[in-house]
Amino acid sequence: MLKGIDNRLNADVLYALRAMGHGDTVVISDTNFPADSIARQTMLGELLRMDNLTCAQAMEAVLSVLPLDTFVEDFAGRMQVVDHPDRIEPVQAEVQAVIDAAEGRPRPMIGIERFDFYERAKDAYAVIQTGERRFYGCFILRKGVIPPEA
Repeated sequence: MLKGIDNRLNADVLYALRAMGHGDTVVISDTNFPADSIARQTMLGELLRMDNLTCAQAMEAVLSVLPLDTFVEDFAGRMQVVDHPDRIEPVQAEVQAVIDAAEGRPRPMIGIERFDFYERAKDAYAVIQTGERRFYGCFILRKGVIPPEA
């Protein structure tokens, strides 16, 4: 156990988040996402897990240490609902609330079509699969920077 680090973050997840650079992306997915096969194609090359957590819980833990990119529109994205791209599922609304809280202001995620999401996920640094069982609990985050102290 370490002070100041959310205990939901395991060593493998912390390693990956620390190793990522500005602009790198990480996928946080539900249990239905083809996480293992896509993770094998990422920079890290192996699947990370945050079992027994919802996407919102995992997102809260990740965002306790990961800054989001402030320079781009696609700082965070959600998988769009097939045939209903503007629909926001409850799991997505929960994650949006976590992002807004972490950012200190409303900052909407972009929607990403399902197959485009899969392709973008292959270019991610890592994939973290949660225990989320609700559909459309799939998100991509783009790492930002931590500014120097004033």
